[in-house]
Amino acid sequence: MKHSSLVKHHAKGGAYLKDVVYGANDGIITTFAIVAGVAGAGVENTIVILLGLANLFADGFSMAASNYLGSKSERAYILRERVAEELELTEEPKVEHAEMFGFLRRKGYAKKDTEALLPLLSKNKEFWLDVMMQEELGIAPLDANSTPIRAASATFFSFTAAGAVPLIPYFFISTGSVFTVAACSTAAMLFIVGASRSLLTGQRWYLAGLEMLFVGGIASLIAYGVGYGVSLVV
Repeated sequence: MKHSSLVKHHAKGGAYLKDVVYGANDGIITTFAIVAGVAGAGVENTIVILLGLANLFADGFSMAASNYLGSKSERAYILRERVAEELELTEEPKVEHAEMFGFLRRKGYAKKDTEALLPLLSKNKEFWLDVMMQEELGIAPLDANSTPIRAASATFFSFTAAGAVPLIPYFFISTGSVFTVAACSTAAMLFIVGASRSLLTGQRWYLAGLEMLFVGGIASLIAYGVGYGVSLVV
């Protein structure tokens, strides 16, 4: 067996996996929930399209803006803590070295090895700060490729792309079967979005797909039930 076949390659692109999956999942579920709700109420297709498009872009922008502000605030917090940690290293090096000594010992390094490692680690200030941030504060180093605007963009485009699926049949079908087509299209997209997570998470693709299909199905049934119930009362 070749050595290359034994090497496990890390999946790339995981920085925005959460943003893409969350955006796509929320986009298709919330849009179809509106479609299901108004379908349950028995309103015209034009109303379905109007409400669906309004939700698609307004909610998509809202999610993207929230993601941007949240990511920006988190990034600012991490940078502030890193500056504070760097200041402590400059003003109280003995205290910081003692803390690093304790971290390494708790990781299982022998006392002799730890004493040998400290001078080497102290030569790389950035690495030292990364370790201190992780061990002392539980904060992982910032991903240089991940920025608030990119995260927000990933959320918005995945939200609108996946969220458009339940609406597309309403532009081309005017018969009573349009809701059935929209429901089947939505189910297929939910499964695809869920299964795609396995490319980066390692989870079995069909289980990931069924998991998202189940969650989306429950939300859709609730929305349809609410719409149908309201139509009986009003």
